Amino acid sequence: MPEFSGRLGPVGRVAILVGRYNELVTTRLLEGARTCCRDARIADRHVDVIWTAGAFELPVLAEEAARSGQYACIIALGAVVRGGTPHFEFVAGEATRGLGAVARAYVIPVGFGLLTVDTMEQALDRAGGAAGNKGYEAAEAAITAADALARIRRADAPN
Repeated sequence: MPEFSGRLGPVGRVAILVGRYNELVTTRLLEGARTCCRDARIADRHVDVIWTAGAFELPVLAEEAARSGQYACIIALGAVVRGGTPHFEFVAGEATRGLGAVARAYVIPVGFGLLTVDTMEQALDRAGGAAGNKGYEAAEAAITAADALARIRRADAPN
């Protein structure tokens, strides 16, 4: 179980953004992320799940969630499976760049739960199978970073 201070700062909400494309995989990633939130003692009522078409749309949703000021962290979940066209590289690359840009521009942790795999088998392995659940890991990374940011910000606050 992850160790957290139990406080994500003045904004204690979590946004989980989930792509519907490859929903068999992304629903499992979502289950992992929600389990991590519960393990971190974040009440379900403080977790907003927002669905979108696919991975390419994740950055724009992340940007709007960050801009809203409602969230301590964002968890982005999706699955891009390589096919016979360059679509994989374009979608995976742009989604990755976009999510990183949001995290830096808004100084908000964005948990990266975007699977970029060669096969559906690999995706399922990473969504609760033999390789664990990358949704849980993305949530853990985002919540841990939000917790650390809250601690840093409290240290800067006047007593």
